[in-house]
Amino acid sequence: MKPVQQETHSGVQFIEIFEENCDQRLDNFLIAKLKGVPKSRIYRIVRKGEVRVNKGRVDVKYRLKEGDVVRIPPIRVAETENDAFVPQSLKHSLEHDILYEDDALLVLNKPSGFAVHGGSGLDSAVIEGLRQLRPAAPFLELVHRLDRDTSGCLLIAKKRSALRKLHELFRGDDIQKTYLAVLSGRWARKKLVVTAPLQKNVNKGGERMVEVSRSGKEAETLFRRIKLLSNATLVEASPKTGRTHQIRVHAAWLGHPIIGDERYGDFEVNKAFKKIGFKRMFLHAYRLEFVHPVTGQRLQITAPVPKSMEALINENNE
Repeated sequence: MKPVQQETHSGVQFIEIFEENCDQRLDNFLIAKLKGVPKSRIYRIVRKGEVRVNKGRVDVKYRLKEGDVVRIPPIRVAETENDAFVPQSLKHSLEHDILYEDDALLVLNKPSGFAVHGGSGLDSAVIEGLRQLRPAAPFLELVHRLDRDTSGCLLIAKKRSALRKLHELFRGDDIQKTYLAVLSGRWARKKLVVTAPLQKNVNKGGERMVEVSRSGKEAETLFRRIKLLSNATLVEASPKTGRTHQIRVHAAWLGHPIIGDERYGDFEVNKAFKKIGFKRMFLHAYRLEFVHPVTGQRLQITAPVPKSMEALINENNE
């Protein structure tokens, strides 16, 4: 498979499109290519005809085809991304905590405390850090997201064709996600399917919140108790749907929020656990099961339980 070929003449780029970028919208292609350039400027140069495809003007919604040649005018790209600071702990994970990798995808054991993508004033994030550490990689994109304080299996596509197929799997029921969580209190049930619908809201402080609401979207999570602890419960949570903060909100709805959850958890419980050294949210993306988008092989990838979670479980043994 050929890579995207690129040449520059007096600052003008002529990029020939191959299979990897087929069916991608022009605006998304340019946003990925011109990192650091404001989206408003990208849309403006397309609108003014400075960007051409096969020497002709096109709309930002144009979907690229194999063999197309995209002309990109000289444009100064901000250098902030290249100068982004990657903390040592994140760098170590990006270099040593790869659970699976081949030509099409990789699965990272994401550390807690790092956002998966930049924005909202964040200085460092997983995908930007990975791109910085692998400057020769032609394509690295998140397939899905994990909350900043959630650890575990994070799937990243290395080819656009793989990304498309994996997105299709996520939209259906073809990817099985299993999380481990430590809930506050002792949960009496052994197993329960929660189907409480969820609705996104924004609170007064501008923080994004999700709540159980009859007018919300369908959401389903299977909770299975693994172990009763002295003042907590280790559970396995398997979300059938992929709503924002789904496991966290459903756990709180059960009356047993996740320990360390600053948004939906119990303030006093979190404070008590912090006093004895447990400061993170105890939600871990433990396992991913899916069919490989290229080989068709069924993969089962497991992320080892973090030491902090093991310590909490051992500390609270009956």
